[in-house]
Amino acid sequence: MTNEIEVLLQRINRSWLDGRPQEMKPLLHPEIVMVFPGFRGRSHGADALIAGFSDFCTNATLEEYEESDLSVDLVGGSAVASDVFEMVYEREGRRYATSGRDLWVFIREGDEWRATWRMMSDAEEREL
Repeated sequence: MTNEIEVLLQRINRSWLDGRPQEMKPLLHPEIVMVFPGFRGRSHGADALIAGFSDFCTNATLEEYEESDLSVDLVGGSAVASDVFEMVYEREGRRYATSGRDLWVFIREGDEWRATWRMMSDAEEREL
């Protein structure tokens, strides 16, 4: 089952990396919560989470993206996946390097896993 979560997370990331964040919608629980870095707020619902990715895809140009240190823990009908990310992107004529840890929580509904909660921790961003 660990592999199922890895594949699901890859599908979620591929959707926004390929500029098609709407494709992640069936992989998300309709009431998913996104906690912003530093606990500076949250968004509620799949549409809000997708809107954040859509904004990035529309207004930024991704130059580099790398993931590492993936871990998945399963307990009953829930799973927690975490990885380290590093990326470089350009937005409004400025370049940024961002890194941190992405944390996703999934639940199993019937035969399907869906993301229910996401948070980026240890997020650091600097202008290049």
